[in-house]
Amino acid sequence: MQWSLMGSSESRDTGGRTLRVLYEEQAGPLYTYVLRLVGGDRHRAEDIIQETLLRCWSKQDLSVGAALLRPWLFRVARNLVIDGHRRRLARPCEIDGSNWLREMSADADEIENVLRSVVVGEAFKALSEAHRDVLYETYFVGRTTQEAAAALGIPPGTVKSRAYYALRSLRLALEERGVVTTTATAPQPAASPAASV
Repeated sequence: MQWSLMGSSESRDTGGRTLRVLYEEQAGPLYTYVLRLVGGDRHRAEDIIQETLLRCWSKQDLSVGAALLRPWLFRVARNLVIDGHRRRLARPCEIDGSNWLREMSADADEIENVLRSVVVGEAFKALSEAHRDVLYETYFVGRTTQEAAAALGIPPGTVKSRAYYALRSLRLALEERGVVTTTATAPQPAASPAASV
């Protein structure tokens, strides 16, 4: 495949050869410089280099030599980066399709959490007062079994027993309300009437 440069009648003419030499001498260092300016965005860097060389080809005398053109090329490339940055700041923010989805899912999560807490609160109210007191002291206040026993005025063994049966009752109440699904678990030991007090 034969490449033909823009603006030249053929790649063999003097302007085309000069532009090719300019590209070969300046594109590497210019690319490294611009890539650092645009934060590693390779596509933007390539676009800026292309625009810089196009401006150089149309506005500069290419026969002056590459050493004299390099500072001019770097300044033009820097100005193009700055202009692009200012242009992005002046435009209103672009909205992609994923932002509204995140916001909607966050709202749905908040609504779901509120609904779940209402249902758990109703299930908690369905427990006996003794079971509610034990769960409140151990889970909500965060007391140990000994501390809960002292606060409630009952033996520590009774706190453990009531906490166990309160959690079972709470799980059943939540299953009735459709919050927790029944899973296949190992059979629970039969409760003795004295332990559930």
